Amino acid sequence: MKKALNYDNIISMVVDYFNKEKDLSNIKLFLLDMDGTIYNENQIFDGTLDFLSYVERIGGKYIFITNNSSKSVDDYVIKVNKMGIKANRDNFYTSTQATASYIKEKLGDVLVFASGTKSFVKELKECGIKVTTRLNKNIKAIVMGHDTELNYSKLRKLSELLLLDVPYIATNPDLVCPVSFGYTPDCGSVAIMLENATGRKPIYIGKPEPTMINFVMKKYGYSKEETCVIGDRVYTDIASGLNAGVCSICLLSGESTLKTIEDDPRKPTLVFKDIRELYNELNR
Repeated sequence: MKKALNYDNIISMVVDYFNKEKDLSNIKLFLLDMDGTIYNENQIFDGTLDFLSYVERIGGKYIFITNNSSKSVDDYVIKVNKMGIKANRDNFYTSTQATASYIKEKLGDVLVFASGTKSFVKELKECGIKVTTRLNKNIKAIVMGHDTELNYSKLRKLSELLLLDVPYIATNPDLVCPVSFGYTPDCGSVAIMLENATGRKPIYIGKPEPTMINFVMKKYGYSKEETCVIGDRVYTDIASGLNAGVCSICLLSGESTLKTIEDDPRKPTLVFKDIRELYNELNR
């Protein structure tokens, strides 16, 4: 299957790589970002269900790899099921799960201060991490997720704890999270704010690191040549695909624009307007 992008109404911003050809017929494992890629907040995008049906039809597999740590896997299953998406826990790998794996591998069985949503804290505990949300002299690491329940009290507590000489981890570097009216600050923006106050920068987990991609490929036995990452952000989704050495497709339904892609040295393998256009190409 060949692809040569040809957008209507695009005059001056098309760059050479938009016209690259890429055979997608060998792709069987589709790793999908969520916010801005298959839905926006609570509104599923046109073409999402058709695309997922296509993956099932060819005997492939779709996994949602999301940097958004504000919800647990169970929360996500409920959310996408309500949208009509067939999925269970095995269809997800989140930055929270990746962060838990990192803590276990690098730090061991230590007490971790967690700042995030109730679902985030619960998910860490279910992943086997010792978690506290209170000041404690035995804290050996600080971990922060995308917090839709953020308040000033939490920021003050984090600012105090970041004076400790312990590892500081953030689930993801995303600056914004797409919502119905535009964007709200994501974990990366809060981390920048805390850096201005404390001078501390976190270790980021999740995309653009290849951790989630490599984990899923290994778990289900797919090669790099059979794997594709699909998302709307160059600096997380596309960068993670490049770092993992797999095909990457950028959709213009979320944060990235043609200008964004043109200005960034990290180029996706292919670019599509949205998931409907990607499905139409795959289903030709």
